Amino acid sequence: MSSDDPRDILQFAVKAYREGPVALVTLVDIRGGAACTLGSQVVVTADGRFSGYVSGGCVEAAVAAEALLAMETQSDRMVSFGDGSPFLDIVLPCGGGITVAIHVLRSVDIIEHVLQSLAQRKSAGLKYEPERQTLTSIEPPERAGVKDGNVYLVYRPVTRVIISGQENETESVRKLAVASGYDVIPPEQSECSTELNEQIDAYTAVILLHHDLDQERKVSDIALQSSAFYIGTLGSLNTHRRRIEGLSRSGYIASEIDRITAPIGIFGPARDAATLGLSILADIAARRLKTYP
Repeated sequence: MSSDDPRDILQFAVKAYREGPVALVTLVDIRGGAACTLGSQVVVTADGRFSGYVSGGCVEAAVAAEALLAMETQSDRMVSFGDGSPFLDIVLPCGGGITVAIHVLRSVDIIEHVLQSLAQRKSAGLKYEPERQTLTSIEPPERAGVKDGNVYLVYRPVTRVIISGQENETESVRKLAVASGYDVIPPEQSECSTELNEQIDAYTAVILLHHDLDQERKVSDIALQSSAFYIGTLGSLNTHRRRIEGLSRSGYIASEIDRITAPIGIFGPARDAATLGLSILADIAARRLKTYP
């Protein structure tokens, strides 16, 4: 199954485990360039099917073959590919090298716990100990990595996007956000203050596409009092100066107001809804990577 969404990969593992042996492969070392981040995973079944990526498609078939050997012997293993690897015929286009940890699953209870946490929009952490060949649940680390020979993994909820504003612009952003795999709260739901308070969490981006500062304030007040990692507003620099003045008069301090990205987007000015949508979502993706590396 072609997906790099951790939810898809882990769900594949749970479903496949009911039918036979399953191996969980984790990217634990990167030498030089690499297409995937540390902690990326592939799930491999006993019949050779696999889901996920550790190299963007370059060595996944070879990874699956190594995982089959691990399942045959019921023994975990570390395998390197590319630079520094014994497999001279397997070369990564980026010129680098990677090492993966192959763990033969003895249970999927912990995997199911991670999926439940993500469904509840909570982070989850796992610790893999190669020497003991065990996978245990831990408090989510700040980022995936290797320490003292053990592998620490973190799983975070998918980005949620809350959109409020003019119909043409919000609809364009909504379509692109859905296509990007984000959890999208449509404009009609973002107008209810009670629901909005419950929907915004630390993995939420709030997009305000209003052409009236008074209308915008209904949502921006809620967003500024939330843990949203991104708050973006439409308008020129002059409009933002007036926005700052209004918020300051209402008692907001500079550090709170500085949470607002204005004008919204990674590039501008955007003269059409499609370009605006691309600009906004690119900015959100960049901020998410910076906030949760």
